[in-house]
Amino acid sequence: MGLANAGFRVEAVCPPHHPLAKTSVVPRPHVLSPVTPLRSLADAISGVRPSLIVPTDDNTTRHLHQLRAGESGNAISSLIERSLGTQESFSIVERRAGVMQIGEEAGVRVPKTEVIAGTSDLEKWIARFGFPTVLKADGTSGGIGVRISHTHEDAKRAFRELQSGPRVSQPLLQRLMRHGRSLVWPSPPTHKSVVNAQAYVGGNDAISEVACWEGKVLASVHFQVLSKQYASGPASVLRLIENPEMALTTEKIVRRLGLSGLHGFDFILEQGTGNAYLTEMNPRATQVGHLTLGAGRDLPAALYAATSGQEMRASLKVTENSTIALFPQEWIRNRASAFLKSAYHDIPWEEPELVRACILSHPEKRVRESQHEEWIRELSASTASEI
Repeated sequence: MGLANAGFRVEAVCPPHHPLAKTSVVPRPHVLSPVTPLRSLADAISGVRPSLIVPTDDNTTRHLHQLRAGESGNAISSLIERSLGTQESFSIVERRAGVMQIGEEAGVRVPKTEVIAGTSDLEKWIARFGFPTVLKADGTSGGIGVRISHTHEDAKRAFRELQSGPRVSQPLLQRLMRHGRSLVWPSPPTHKSVVNAQAYVGGNDAISEVACWEGKVLASVHFQVLSKQYASGPASVLRLIENPEMALTTEKIVRRLGLSGLHGFDFILEQGTGNAYLTEMNPRATQVGHLTLGAGRDLPAALYAATSGQEMRASLKVTENSTIALFPQEWIRNRASAFLKSAYHDIPWEEPELVRACILSHPEKRVRESQHEEWIRELSASTASEI
């Protein structure tokens, strides 16, 4: 929707029955086959012949990297590099330790991160860095592949779970179901997952997303995380901030890797010092990229100007409120959350079928139809000042 408002004609590839089909922007998406995803992507790209590809999840980013490797030298491979950045960056952004190494080389603040091959490596890491220690599996997102351990037993158990591949523990699965999160996994792994240990940095979570072109940041947004869907999960409430260190870090990484398109970055703002530690990079669009928040903070418009060669259009700020509650994330987390009234609640009222689809994603979706209508009235009342 943000890209369409900026001037793009948008087509999408997604699984059947995806909420994208509920929007007026993409009324008939191309179907992504779970069995042959690369062929689905290649067919859609060949049929549409787009000027830009924007992945919105990690699996699709990996599929595009694989497609580029398998179709070297043709129009599709050139388009993928134009859209994402240099091919040399692909293997780096897929590895957590690789991104941290690039950060070190670029002179930005990153926590020490190492690949852990076995329990002996884990014991050595703990001897050096102590507890708490953070373990992260490559190829995971949404906090599913992250564990923070406080004892040797917890660390070893977390390592085994993460190394065995994309499986979800029962307590986490229950939380995900409770928060209405759908799980879409890649094909079952044929080898063990790569597990990284990362030095723990205490502080507040923060995120950035940038629009960039050929290694230059065109527009960016930076937020402090005020609430999350679950302990290690995605943000549900954010506060817009100015943070020169976060901005400089993203600029250095983008330049070093020659990136194009939309990319997200996760930070920890260290308690006591406020120092911004880069902890992860998401080589794709993230959940804040559609927000138009003034000059230099409109990512879709910046991308449209870069790809079309036209002057950047001036866009209205979606809100003057610096605190933003994401929909339906915060509403699903807590329908009585004070943020739903004090923050700008980012509900896409202009797409009523999408709003209904988001409401139906609530874990209590099996309640009677009249309850859904009541929830819509409740949401409308909570955001009346913003409509």
